[in-house]
Amino acid sequence: MKLTFLGTGTSFGVPVVGCDCSACTSPDPRDRRTRHGAVLELSGGRLLVDTPPELRLQLLDNRIGSVDAVWFTHLHADHVHGIDDLRIFTVRGGRDLPAWVAEEHRDPLMRYFEYIFDDAYVPLEGSSKPRVQLNEFRAWNPLEILGHRFTPLRVPHGLTSVYGFRVGTLGYITDGKVLPEETLEALEGVEVLVLNALWFGRPHPSHFNVEEAVEAARRVGARRTFLTHLTHRVTHEELLRRLPSGVEPAHDGLTVEFDA
Repeated sequence: MKLTFLGTGTSFGVPVVGCDCSACTSPDPRDRRTRHGAVLELSGGRLLVDTPPELRLQLLDNRIGSVDAVWFTHLHADHVHGIDDLRIFTVRGGRDLPAWVAEEHRDPLMRYFEYIFDDAYVPLEGSSKPRVQLNEFRAWNPLEILGHRFTPLRVPHGLTSVYGFRVGTLGYITDGKVLPEETLEALEGVEVLVLNALWFGRPHPSHFNVEEAVEAARRVGARRTFLTHLTHRVTHEELLRRLPSGVEPAHDGLTVEFDA
């Protein structure tokens, strides 16, 4: 398997508009964080995780010219508002692109982007719209995507729930605050773990801070843990200095290869 981090920032991204903090003015390219997204390359194809607003630019930067399926973690704007960028894949491929979303998020997603999911909306000749085949999943009920077994993992995120997944030796969680016992059980034995973490110190009502993410990683016990969904309140170099062995910051464009 190969995991590419397309975007590792929060909803504001880094740099933040109008900010002159050390992260926002950093010359280190690893401190430029677009909104959350990732691509997981499997033997059966490429799975895109979320459709952030910068999706087109992220795909170009990482030379990714095809996507075979999509996983939506939840419906916040920084995770779905690049959905129209899926259009190139369905126009070029001439077929619907399969996508998966939690059953509770399916109807709202279809309302938010009615022009995509309403079959009565037919683009004018010479124009197009994304063609997405929306499938639903339930927490902790395994399903097959691109020839691999995925287990959806629910985590609380303020007033909503976020759905990461376990596939093979990878556990992937974004925007979580705690790991429920069922999710911890499903993550048992993973070798690579992805978790969100905002900053050091001050707790947040719907996200891990760095200390909470490190403790969650300790409980899971993966060999390598990567922190994503990072804010401008911490630089990449600071994270490298302060994180314990086995936990490291992700950055836009980082690729990680590991056994399935």
